[in-house]
Amino acid sequence: MNPTNPLVQLQQYGQSPWYDYISRSLIESGGLLEMVKNDGLLGVTSNPSIFDKAIGGSADYDVYFKKVMGQVSGVKEIYEAVVIRDIQDATDILLPVYERTGGRDGFVSLEVAPNLAYNTEGTIAEALRLHQAVNRKNVMIKVPATEEGVPAIAYLLEAGININITLLFGVDAYEKVAKAYISALTNRVKAGLEIGAIASVASFFISRIDSLVDSEIEAALAKTSDPKIKESLSSLFGKVATANARIAYWKFQEMFEAPSFLALAEKGAQVQRLLWASTGTKNPKYSDDYYVEGLIAPMTVNTLPAATFDSYKDHGKASGQFMAGLEEAEKTMALLAALGINIQSVTNKLITDGVKLFENSFDHLIATIGQKQVDLLGEAQSRQTYALGSLTSPVEDRLKKMGATQFVQKFWSKDPTLWHKDPVHQKVIQNAMGWIDITKQGMHPLARIKQLSESIRAEGFQSIVLLGMGGSSLAPEVLKQVFGSAKGGSSSPDFFVLDSTVPAAIKLLEDKIDPSKTLFIVSSKSGSTIEPLVFFQYFFDKVKKVQGENACKHFVAITDPNSLLEKIAKEKQFREIFPGVAEIGGRYSALSNFGIVPGGLIGIDIETLLLRADQMRQSCTSEILPEGNPGVRLGAVMGEMALLGKDKITFISGQSVKSLGAWVEQLIAESTGKAGKGITPIDDEPVGAVSAYGADRLFIHTRDLHAIDSNQEAFIAALQSAGHPVVTIELSKLIHIGEAFFLWEIATAVSGSILGINPFDQPNVQESKDYTNGFLDLYRKGEAPKQESPLLKIGPFQIWGDNRLEWGGASATGITMDAVLAAHFSRIKEGDYAAINAYLERTDAIYNSLQAIRAEIRNKKQVATTLGFGPRFLHSTGQLHKGGGNTGLFLQITSDDQTDLSIPGELFTFGQLKSAQSLGDYTCLINRDRRVLRVHITGSLSEGLNLLVKAVKGALSK
Repeated sequence: MNPTNPLVQLQQYGQSPWYDYISRSLIESGGLLEMVKNDGLLGVTSNPSIFDKAIGGSADYDVYFKKVMGQVSGVKEIYEAVVIRDIQDATDILLPVYERTGGRDGFVSLEVAPNLAYNTEGTIAEALRLHQAVNRKNVMIKVPATEEGVPAIAYLLEAGININITLLFGVDAYEKVAKAYISALTNRVKAGLEIGAIASVASFFISRIDSLVDSEIEAALAKTSDPKIKESLSSLFGKVATANARIAYWKFQEMFEAPSFLALAEKGAQVQRLLWASTGTKNPKYSDDYYVEGLIAPMTVNTLPAATFDSYKDHGKASGQFMAGLEEAEKTMALLAALGINIQSVTNKLITDGVKLFENSFDHLIATIGQKQVDLLGEAQSRQTYALGSLTSPVEDRLKKMGATQFVQKFWSKDPTLWHKDPVHQKVIQNAMGWIDITKQGMHPLARIKQLSESIRAEGFQSIVLLGMGGSSLAPEVLKQVFGSAKGGSSSPDFFVLDSTVPAAIKLLEDKIDPSKTLFIVSSKSGSTIEPLVFFQYFFDKVKKVQGENACKHFVAITDPNSLLEKIAKEKQFREIFPGVAEIGGRYSALSNFGIVPGGLIGIDIETLLLRADQMRQSCTSEILPEGNPGVRLGAVMGEMALLGKDKITFISGQSVKSLGAWVEQLIAESTGKAGKGITPIDDEPVGAVSAYGADRLFIHTRDLHAIDSNQEAFIAALQSAGHPVVTIELSKLIHIGEAFFLWEIATAVSGSILGINPFDQPNVQESKDYTNGFLDLYRKGEAPKQESPLLKIGPFQIWGDNRLEWGGASATGITMDAVLAAHFSRIKEGDYAAINAYLERTDAIYNSLQAIRAEIRNKKQVATTLGFGPRFLHSTGQLHKGGGNTGLFLQITSDDQTDLSIPGELFTFGQLKSAQSLGDYTCLINRDRRVLRVHITGSLSEGLNLLVKAVKGALSK
């Protein structure tokens, strides 16, 4: 070590030179070790800005990034893994310094996340976690000296952790942290704990003070013409920061030479040294070593930025001028006050600005890592792209506003005020956000699911049937369609979902299975939903007839604890009962047991699916700015587009992921369709000419990268060329469907906030159920529900409608079905949607007929169309139909049941249940002043549907 090196000479004055920079290249090149050996370097500090430059400004970390990305999924987890490795390697290099100096120097500092600066408990938790993760005795955890940071500092010091207290600007703030240090050591002594190994520095920022004060001096000079005042003001340029530091140093001497600390020193306590930070020269009028040469004092540290370190090494000159100017400092500060510049206001602003600066750097760093994750992983990482054209600006403005109001942080703290001001709603919201943590490890009974899957295969089960409705059935339906039944040859059971009360649909399923070789999953969150319960009653009776007392081994329940279904499952001794989570609503339950258990039983790699979902969760967490947060960004687009009139989200999906649309449809419709507002999801609408789509559309294109449809790609390009906004969501692998589940859940909740509604309740779903239950009570009494006579009977059709429907002057005896439909369709306005609500079994023939009706309406009226099979849609779009804006035109289609099925233990049949549900739906729509036409087909359903399709075409050609 060269004694003529100015950096080495600093130690002769009792000051330790530390380095305010760290990077992978500095460590791996041997540069850091050389600085320790040749330049007398005694420590290293880091902060978010430093890591932002080191990581974002080079490819040095890319190889390790790839390795880490294969082990952890979250962006912050990746950041910490990379940064902790740097800190560990640097502490290992500096360990000899630590040992040589008796634990006074040789430290490397790591800062807690800046967004915790005003969170005492959060700071403590993160500091403890980081300290343990680094696992080096010469690491210092940096904690900012905010009002909330001081008690965290005291707690951590008392816990025996070395602390670098950062963002100190004012002497009063410094005094508080020095007292916190002394108090912590005193408490450890009282507790019989050692104190000699605890080290702390108080980082007092320098150049930023002169930068701000100098600007205030400039402003004051511009306001005065008094030459004496001008002279006094000018004399303060570049003097205040050093004067402020000298007064802090005077306070340091006073406190650490006091008897209270000297008593601790006798027991081995180290002095908490002042560390001069921000010592790079920002004003070119001052020399490059200005804040080094002027701040040399015993028992201090100067952490030098890279450029300052090099310049001082080249031509620095050590002197004792700092100590000689202590009295002059008081005069400088007194003059500053006399001239009207309040140093307290300056330092208060600087700490606020300092926290924000580090937050911005941290946010930028996290976004940089997120982009690296996408770039480096390639196909392993799904992504979203946005082509919004002229509507990009309002979305970006929305995202900036969300960033300014800390929307993401509030979201992850489950702050209900994001959605509603009403305390009643707020309570509902707070009890409905358990889904944001559901992908964490340990949240699912994976071993039990695997064991059940293996046992049913070993026992020769040939089929699995999920008996559910809405949120409990749609995610399993997606998984079935995307992945099929379990892979594994003949031992893999077929998987079916039953969510229809139409007798023909139930019979169709029954004919496909052998009840004695079928496992039934009864899935109901509330445990009291009527459809799963009557499905259970029906099939339990079937199984019991062939299996006797062993029937219970054919049934599994998924339901919330203490529900009616759980009670039944225990009484009947079901094979398994998997619990739901009370804080997760049905439509947000895809990644809970309601989706994961069926997924596991059909052979999906649910561990990987959950891992991918958790990667999306990590990409959406509070550390990720709205602009780079995929869930928040998609939600902002949805909400902002709806406010701009583009409230019809239309899904265009590759064939392999087409089924995802039905699940998203339910999620969006039931979450946003209320209080006269809503986003209308358009799933599975036949693709038409670009000219057939109105200006109220936002298109969401979900693309399976391994099954790209060239025709679909051309259609999407044509939509964009025509000016329609398009969002593309890529799935690089089908197992990444878990990412899509979480992405849409976040986005839907975010859009609800923008629309000003509670996305976690469903007030109008119960309304329709109440009507249905009233009609069922009549059936239980042996009576038929009373309903008005049909307005018209035309061939096989019986017709009802709202009282605003006019026939266009045609006589009742001569009116045709074409004319009735034409009158109904004539009420369609721009911005409306047409909904076909069919209480029919879903066969290919029926589906194709109804799709033909949709296409005809869309093409001729340029309005969005939906198709729902009842009663399934009652648990999804049914909420939007009644609670959303009055923009829907409804065509309800029912039919006679050629055969009916009894329900064991009930006084009504499946046919009567279906009739009660359709009539309840119709009644609710009428009472909500909706435009409704109800068409009941008698006789042959296929013939009646053919005639209806023909009549629709005739009506729309008029």
